[in-house]
Amino acid sequence: MAEHTLSPDSTGRVVAGWTGRLWEDFAVGDIYYHPLGKTVTEGDNQMFTLMTQNVAKTHIDSNFALRTEYKLPLVNSTFILALVTGQSTIDLSMNVFANLGWDEVRMPSPVFEGDTIYSRSKVLATRASKSRPTLGLVTVATEGYNQNSVIVMSYQRTFMVYREGHLPGMDDTRPSEASLPATPETN
Repeated sequence: MAEHTLSPDSTGRVVAGWTGRLWEDFAVGDIYYHPLGKTVTEGDNQMFTLMTQNVAKTHIDSNFALRTEYKLPLVNSTFILALVTGQSTIDLSMNVFANLGWDEVRMPSPVFEGDTIYSRSKVLATRASKSRPTLGLVTVATEGYNQNSVIVMSYQRTFMVYREGHLPGMDDTRPSEASLPATPETN
C-alpha cells in the first residue's frame, strides 16, 4: 500500500512512489516478472558494441553477417547481459550496496535486432552479511527471454542490499507543492 501524507501546504496528499525492496522483503522461491521490455534496435547494438571497443564483425558489419548461418547481425551478448540486469533492478536491486558477482552466465539462443527482451528472476538464497550488519546478501537466478518466450540469457547474480532501517537517507530537496495548480473543489 502506498504511503499517503498531507502536503505541508495542504494542497493535496503526497503519494510515495516505489522505493525498492530491502533485504527483509526477499523470500527464497519468490519469482519476479520484471515489468519493462525493450525492443533492441540496430542503434543499440552498434553503439554498445563500438562503445566497448568490441571488434566482432558479426555485430557491426551487416555484409559480413549476411554470409553467416543466421544471415543477420547478432546482438552483442554483453549488451543483453546488461539489459536483462537493468530490467531486474526495479524489483531486485534498487537499494543495492554492491553487486558481488554474476555466475553461470549462459546465452542459449541468439538475439537479433528487432527482438524484444523481457526478464524474470527467482530468489535462490538470502542471508545476513557477516561483516556488514546493515546489509544482507541475495542470490537470484535471472532469465531474459524474447517476444516468442525463448530464453536468450540466463545467469545467477549475488548482490548486497540494505537492511530495513539502514538505507541512506536522501536530503529533502523537494520544492513546495504551492507551485502546482489547484485542484477543483468537489461537493
